[in-house]
Amino acid sequence: MRWLNFLQSAVLAASLQACGPETAALPEPGAEALASQEQSLGRLSIKNADPTIIRVGSTYISAETEGGRIYVRTAASVDGLAGAAKQQIWGNPNNWSEVWAPQLIMSGGTYYIYFTAGAGSAHRMYVIQSRSPNTGYSAAQALALPDNKWAIDGTAFIYKNQWYFVWSGWVGDQNGEQTLFIARMSSPTQVTGPRYVISQPREWWEKVDVNPPTRVNEGPEPIIDPNGQLHIVYSANGSWDVNYCLADLRLRAGGDPTYVWDWFKANGCFFSANGGIMMSGWHPTLYAKGVGHHSFVLLNGDPNTSPPAGPTFPLAYHGVPKADYPNPFWGGRYWYSGTFQWWGNTTYTRGSESNTGWSLKFYE
Repeated sequence: MRWLNFLQSAVLAASLQACGPETAALPEPGAEALASQEQSLGRLSIKNADPTIIRVGSTYISAETEGGRIYVRTAASVDGLAGAAKQQIWGNPNNWSEVWAPQLIMSGGTYYIYFTAGAGSAHRMYVIQSRSPNTGYSAAQALALPDNKWAIDGTAFIYKNQWYFVWSGWVGDQNGEQTLFIARMSSPTQVTGPRYVISQPREWWEKVDVNPPTRVNEGPEPIIDPNGQLHIVYSANGSWDVNYCLADLRLRAGGDPTYVWDWFKANGCFFSANGGIMMSGWHPTLYAKGVGHHSFVLLNGDPNTSPPAGPTFPLAYHGVPKADYPNPFWGGRYWYSGTFQWWGNTTYTRGSESNTGWSLKFYE
């Protein structure tokens, strides 16, 4: 049924792209019809943001925050998580405010949850760990990120036998631009060496928000393509409006993840409700707005288990139902389950340079 829905959605998207201005004048379905269609295309009854979902064996595990606490769900499928009971695994004994965006991985039989806590300029990254996904987690350990600046949305991963930590942060001590940084690690909890910039929101399609005029790169998620090249798929623009979107950084073949000029950025978003900021050949979402902060549903949350070319694979992201818009975004976000697949022979350009390789397509 999900595959049939995807085909119907793809046909509809293609027909909308092909039609002229007359199409825009046609009445849209009512809110009730939109909500029904959207539910069939993967909206989960989890009213929250920033999904993180991994698969361990045949079990799907997610983590989320609510009221400053962290909860875990387990189910036999991504969609099944919506009906699964959430179990509190961390109770915020320090009473930190604004506990955000947990990121779950499993390595060597240990579960690690990275999360942001603090308020305003005090946001920093922390990690808890356990040998069980839903009990027995350690006290929160602060990650000693280089330069000790504002930091959110971090996650750890291995690429070519080296641990890395990637996150969104400020270059200095004031807001205004969220940069993506990467640093080497000696273990899943120990960052070593300096931080390196890998992306800043300097492209026109990353600067379309005017209220407020904050420039955002956040929610970085690693994945490895069929050619063995590392990608960091991230969210751009503000999560508070319709321009929030997903875009791609692709490391050139043989490149160094800590060297900014070895990364090539997509020439537009590839998952967004705003078709005007997307790469050519990519189509806007039909049922959700403000889509972003996604999770590739990978085995153990490990990008070295990234899927091959060909079929589609599970994906999670958050968005606001189109039928609900323009209600406030931050209070109206839901988790969605969708799919993604590799999309080959895609050229990213940077000035006079270009790089051709694998990109991705996301589907509602």
